[in-house]
Amino acid sequence: NLRGATVESFGDHRIAMAFAVAGLVAEGETVIEGAEWADISFPGFFRTLEDLSRR
Repeated sequence: NLRGATVESFGDHRIAMAFAVAGLVAEGETVIEGAEWADISFPGFFRTLEDLSRR
């Protein structure tokens, strides 16, 4: 089981996006430090992820 945590992307957009997807199924809150790096390869990633998670 995954548990929510505060995690660091270290400026890597791929890591930020992977943590975001993992955070969807983790128990508890996941906070991603450096989440803004996801915009490098996928502008609007978190908006899209939020929309998809509502379905």
